Amino acid sequence: MRLHQRVAIITGAGSGIGRAAALLFAREGAMLGLVDRDAAGLAATAAEIGAEVVTRVSDVGEPGAAEADAAAVLERFGRIDALFTAAGLSPGGTVLSIDPAAWDATMRVNVNGTWLWARAVLPAMRAQGKGSIVTVASQLARAGGRNNTAYITSKGAILSLTKTMALDFAPDGVRVNAILPGAIDTPMLNRSFGRAPVPDAAREASRARHPMGRFGRPEEIAQAALYLASDESSFTTGSELVVDGGWLAG
Repeated sequence: MRLHQRVAIITGAGSGIGRAAALLFAREGAMLGLVDRDAAGLAATAAEIGAEVVTRVSDVGEPGAAEADAAAVLERFGRIDALFTAAGLSPGGTVLSIDPAAWDATMRVNVNGTWLWARAVLPAMRAQGKGSIVTVASQLARAGGRNNTAYITSKGAILSLTKTMALDFAPDGVRVNAILPGAIDTPMLNRSFGRAPVPDAAREASRARHPMGRFGRPEEIAQAALYLASDESSFTTGSELVVDGGWLAG
C-alpha cells in the first residue's frame, strides 16, 4: 500500500475531490484527519471509510482553526506526513458583477485556507524531515476563463504560493506540488452550471472544451493527489500536475 502507516490530512473531505481522496488514501493504508465545514458530508465520508479517523468540522479559512485541527491529528497519530487542500469555493461573477463579500469569501477559503493549513502542518513535517503538501489550483489559472473572476484569481494565487513554499521548505525535506484539474464532475461544478442562464448549454460547452470529450471524475484527481503524497514523487516539488482532459493542450 502506497501510504501504509502514513498520516494524511484532507480538507474538503465531505464531498467531491476531497471525499474521493479520503476513500482512496484509506484504501492505500493512510491514517486520516478529515476536515470539512459540512458535518453531514464529513460523517458520511468517515462512515464509508469505516476505519478510525479524526474528523474535524471546521472552516479552513478561520484563523486558528487549522492549528487546532492539526494538533488533534498529531495527538491521535503522532505525526503528519501529507496534506491535501481540497476545500474550495467558486461563486462565479466578473470583476463588475461579483459581490465583494463573495470575493472575500473565495479568497478566504481558497487562498487563506491553503496558506493556513500549510502553516499548521509545516512545523511537524520539518521536525520529521519529510512531508508532502498537495494543493489544488486549476487549469483556468493558466488558460483564463469567463465569469468566475474570484475563483480563477484564487487559483493563480495558489500556484504562486505552492512554488514559493516548495523553494522555502525543500531543504527541510518537505515537498509542495499543485494539481491543475479540468472541469471535474462534483457538486461545485454542478452549482456553477446552475448559475448559467441556460445550464444545459453551459454544461455541454464546458464538456466540449475538453479534447477527451468528457468531464473528469473526482477519483482521477484523487489518484494524482495520491501520487504526489506518496514516495513515488520523491524528486518532485514545485510542480504543476495538469489533469484536465487535454484542455490546456487544445
